[in-house]
Amino acid sequence: MGSSSGQSSSYDSSFKILLIGDSGVGKSSLLASFISTYVKDLPPTIGMDIKIKLLTVGDKKLKLTIWDTAGQERYRTLTSSYYRDAHGIILVYDVTRRETFTNLSDFWAKEVDLYSTDQNCVKMLVGNKIDKDSEKAVSREEGMALAKELGCLFLESSAKTRENVERCFQEVALKILESHPSLLEEGSSSEKGNDSEQEPASQPPINVTIDMRTTTGGGCC
Repeated sequence: MGSSSGQSSSYDSSFKILLIGDSGVGKSSLLASFISTYVKDLPPTIGMDIKIKLLTVGDKKLKLTIWDTAGQERYRTLTSSYYRDAHGIILVYDVTRRETFTNLSDFWAKEVDLYSTDQNCVKMLVGNKIDKDSEKAVSREEGMALAKELGCLFLESSAKTRENVERCFQEVALKILESHPSLLEEGSSSEKGNDSEQEPASQPPINVTIDMRTTTGGGCC
């Protein structure tokens, strides 16, 4: 159910969502699948990449500014400033690589606690690459247990088949709406808000993709 007739510059609320996790877990592929429905093999993200998604949930037009961060060790020192004013954080692991799962609790969740500036920040744990079921090294039950421990929503997904990709971002957006009702009052006045934060001059060029989509939200796992 597409909705492309509205003005792309008009929206009821603007959210900043951050994707974090080890290199190679599929963060960029999840985002590419959500933005364009087409995914190819992508090189590792260098520093940071930003994409914009406009979608309609119920009668609300939402602008998602999604920050895709590098997972490589040498870029981790760059990511601390990216947590500033994030309304939602998606922690991604590869279900076929157990170390990417343990690193969420050993490193990434601690980074969120240390650097997140929004006490109502919505967090979601996403186990990606479930299309590789025969290689699965982390069970759904383990993922759900860690999500509960960290206070996160939880989904398993596949960027390749697009299973649960839209649902992941939809549920985060819906939860942000619930936990940040004041954001609806800001409307398009937030055009120069969170998504235009000045980051280090060394950041790479920003790729921006804009899309409109009508969607309904689902519940958590």
